[in-house]
Amino acid sequence: MSQQASMSNPVNLRLPDNSVRTFTGVVTGETLAGDIGPGLLKAALAIKVNGELWDLRRPIEADADVAIVTRKDEEGLELLRHDAAHIMAEAVQELFPGTQVTIGPVIEDGFFYDFARDKPFTEDDLAVIEAKMHDIVKRDEDIIREVWDRNEAIAYFKKIGEHYKAEIISDLPEGEVVTVYRQGEWLDLCRGPHLPSTGKLGDAFKLMKVAGAYWRGDHRNAMLTRIYGTCWRDKKELQAHLTRLEEAAKRDHRRLGREMDLFHLQEEAQGSVFWHPAGYTVWLQLENYIRRRLKGAGYQEVKTPQLLDSKFWEQSGHWSKFRENMFVVPDEVPSTDEDAPVLSGKAKLMALKPMNCPAHVQVFKQGIKSYRDLPIRLAEFGCCHRNEAHGALHGLMRVRQMTQDDAHIFCREDQITSESIAFCELLSSVYQDLGFPEFKVKLATRPELRAGEDDVWDRAEAGLADALTAAGIPFEIAPGDGAFYGPKLEFHLSDAIGRTWQCGTLQLDFVLPERLDASYIGEDGAKHRPVMLHRAILGTLERFIGIMIEHYAGKLPVWLAPTQVVVAPITSDADAYASEVAAALEAAGLRAKADLRNEKINYKVREHSHAKVPVILAVGGREAEARTVSIRRLGSNDQTVAGLDETVAALKAEGMPPA
Repeated sequence: MSQQASMSNPVNLRLPDNSVRTFTGVVTGETLAGDIGPGLLKAALAIKVNGELWDLRRPIEADADVAIVTRKDEEGLELLRHDAAHIMAEAVQELFPGTQVTIGPVIEDGFFYDFARDKPFTEDDLAVIEAKMHDIVKRDEDIIREVWDRNEAIAYFKKIGEHYKAEIISDLPEGEVVTVYRQGEWLDLCRGPHLPSTGKLGDAFKLMKVAGAYWRGDHRNAMLTRIYGTCWRDKKELQAHLTRLEEAAKRDHRRLGREMDLFHLQEEAQGSVFWHPAGYTVWLQLENYIRRRLKGAGYQEVKTPQLLDSKFWEQSGHWSKFRENMFVVPDEVPSTDEDAPVLSGKAKLMALKPMNCPAHVQVFKQGIKSYRDLPIRLAEFGCCHRNEAHGALHGLMRVRQMTQDDAHIFCREDQITSESIAFCELLSSVYQDLGFPEFKVKLATRPELRAGEDDVWDRAEAGLADALTAAGIPFEIAPGDGAFYGPKLEFHLSDAIGRTWQCGTLQLDFVLPERLDASYIGEDGAKHRPVMLHRAILGTLERFIGIMIEHYAGKLPVWLAPTQVVVAPITSDADAYASEVAAALEAAGLRAKADLRNEKINYKVREHSHAKVPVILAVGGREAEARTVSIRRLGSNDQTVAGLDETVAALKAEGMPPA
């Protein structure tokens, strides 16, 4: 589309307030913003045309609904991050000629760009690249959109040694428009849109780290250098983000896990967790709490196999979609030939289950089910395995072996609303108990790659939306984020430093019962397909424990703490009394121990505080004589003295898990 195009007919542009402005000749978002006022022209970054984000200077040739986008808008912030990636790429190529740029997308809180260079970048290079980015912003280079012929674009990028860009263009579908954006003398292949000029970016950005990345995420391809950055609307937002990162580093569950002796990870079992006694105590407390809540909500617990025949995954549709993320095991059938080796027969394929749903359908299918039996709620703390990429693994947050608080509800279609409401109420109550009172709900709708017909998805999406409306729960739509065989509700909780974590899910599925031939006998005596609700509250126990460690900065609630109370004698003369106090606490059901080491009391207090023990009871000769204890709480320098019996009773009540 040429910027020199003229328009003979008037163009009517409808604004969000429904007012209409009419223009003759060439009209762009910049024209419109200037017509509204100089303040908006200065603030404008882009324009939405019939819901699509466009460059501010791109001609609008027909009547349209439009809205000016500024840095206050979410689309504006995403645009800033997109352009920060391009400005970083320009800076890199100015400073390090011969470097190839590959891809540079927007990510949460920022951006990255992958570079191909003989000598990989290091953290030491970031400061000079960032300084050059500020220079480019100050130069305020115009950013101009150009449409190129596909073959000419391929030839151009090959000529200048940008082979990755040429490959990207070659892989584009025939007929797709090829656009290039020019910043001053520098240009890059990009779909756009972009800011009007580099000066619009501002200076609220920072380069964060360097990492390795395979071209197109494939380990068989060349290793590139990825530079990550963060970008915000202004310096105040940038500083708030950096402060959050500092606080997050202090709360890092991997560091706290070592300090509290909860777990460890090692190279020989990548993506699997070695739980130490203290960490497994936390695990068991959390698992037992959820188990009690599920039993109270009418769930029946089951246990299903780790290895399942590939036919189940083929029937369910997971084999074609998730095969590369499954751990597959050959199952050799012994040969009938007596002279042949034992394992020379035909091999079947088994797979470690990446999820529990096909196995739960097999449990449901045992015996005849009546409509009166529904709903049937099957729960399992199911151990699953997923072949996550090595580079994606991250402490407890991203693992290969995981245990889910998984459950599946088999119900009639008329029970969808009541079951969904009941689940939402249960989840809300659990999150409240665990210290996460605030969460948001998103309705994730059909993805591009999915199982099932559109009319089935229509019913499923409407069913979840109706349930949320009936429950009075506000929600937002997450288009295209649904699961393979059904839409889902995503529950995003907020932690102590404002981060959000998607943990709970409720997925409505009409497809899997059909594929795996699950049925019940209806009131009419005929067979019917049940509706299947896939649901989880914590998600995976590993990840949720990691989230809780960071949320509480290791200072877990008393009921979850591995050691709830330590009794520390001030002198060895009080050892007998300290042991008596610890025994009384243990008799009351508390996880308590006496620290009888020949160390000074201040040393003991520091050590147990570092291990995040919630309560330390110091006892000496005076306390032994008066049958009292000196109580010190984690995070406080204050001490209070109370009688032994009342302290045991109070701590027993405090240490009880939620009902």
